[in-house]
Amino acid sequence: MIRIFLSVVLFLLVSCHSQTQKEDEKKFDTALLKQNEKFRLGGEYDSLINLNKRYYKQADKMNYEDGKALCYINLAELNISLENFQKSQILFDNAKEILDNSEDNLHKARFYNVYGRFNADLRRLDKAFQYNNEAMNYIKKSNNSGLKNDILFSIYLRQGIYLSQKKEYEKALDYFHKAKKLNNTGLADCAISDYVYMYKNKDSAYKYITMAYNKANISGKEDGIALYANTIMGEYFLNYKQYYKAEIALNKALKINEKTKRIYAYYAKYIYNDLRFLYERTGDKEKAYFYLKAYSDAFYRTNTSLLATINQDMESFITVTQQDAHHHKNKIYWIVSLSFMGLCLLGLYAWRIILGLKKRKKILAVEAENLKISMNDNKQEEIIELGKKNDPEFLNRFKETYPDFIAQLLTINPGLENSELIFCAMLKLHFTSKEIASYTMVQHRSIQQKKYRIRKKLNIPGETDIYHFFDTLK
Repeated sequence: MIRIFLSVVLFLLVSCHSQTQKEDEKKFDTALLKQNEKFRLGGEYDSLINLNKRYYKQADKMNYEDGKALCYINLAELNISLENFQKSQILFDNAKEILDNSEDNLHKARFYNVYGRFNADLRRLDKAFQYNNEAMNYIKKSNNSGLKNDILFSIYLRQGIYLSQKKEYEKALDYFHKAKKLNNTGLADCAISDYVYMYKNKDSAYKYITMAYNKANISGKEDGIALYANTIMGEYFLNYKQYYKAEIALNKALKINEKTKRIYAYYAKYIYNDLRFLYERTGDKEKAYFYLKAYSDAFYRTNTSLLATINQDMESFITVTQQDAHHHKNKIYWIVSLSFMGLCLLGLYAWRIILGLKKRKKILAVEAENLKISMNDNKQEEIIELGKKNDPEFLNRFKETYPDFIAQLLTINPGLENSELIFCAMLKLHFTSKEIASYTMVQHRSIQQKKYRIRKKLNIPGETDIYHFFDTLK
């Protein structure tokens, strides 16, 4: 009878502890992800870093491995915005190592959504689409919670962006509207207006960008949404020669960027380029030259000092996690040793502790190995970087990697000039028209005209997608 009584008591204690642990973990997730998104949109870099450091330590004390994974994902997302892709990959690897042993579908949805964005920024659109679909599958299987709609909003928004890049416009618009139903802050309106402006009737874009622009101004916040809204609004006014209004919107965007640049570092060059076009058209050559130089400096400069600071912060973060984990490992060994000397009733608990130790040791091994890995990009990423910089070496390096591609182009039309081969190479790498215009410092309309001329020279049928055509060439 005493044994039965003790078993029942133990069962109740374990059940109670398990329920309390789950409630604590839910509170942890909600508080961390809500605050992280607030700091990310606000461009508050220091607050975001400190938040995730603090929560990582808290997760370690709670023995909550999934909580650590969320910290890794948050910091990986930050490094994507700063184009610090090597550091992002290390953090993603650490998160995945944990989540491979997790049963939490919400956490996996968060991981694959952000990892999809990472691949999109590396021009791996098919992989980005694949990973975002993984996120969609996991979010559907997850339990309802206060975070589910927040993550679903991000999944829908990214799905719309990927579908628009795949030329599946109707599906893209459907996902943008799904996203808007979940979050009406103006971010979805910005995405819809950008999509409509680029691919459809520019007049109809005004409706959506005005909604986003007005929401941003009413809120008075100088955050990522306001930055996005003011930049697109400025580009809209610029296209319709409303130069005074364009100048107000773009200067507002520039002011917001100054505040948020430690997270949205990549925005400045686009704003500089828009202002350069603005002053060229209004005849202010002095300002046009100033912003052309600012654009060139921003574009060619790799933000060395900023990235050095970020890397130092990230190295510090990883070092702290290693030290914490090592300390915790020693503590677990002590507990395990005492467990074997204790009552048989504690055997199950000791077994669970040992499993946890093995998992942590595996994570530590991955972290240590990742820190030894060289930060050199592979050939594909190096070529993409040269293309972004419009580097004279771009074509030569591209020919080394894709010799047959250039040969096939010259077989179709031996008269192709180097500038046309460079343009074809950029299309082969799936640079968008907007990106090519930005990287080569020409107007978007000129790129569209160049695409038309290339179609004629290479006899590409009008119904054939030009990116698909180049994909068929090896």
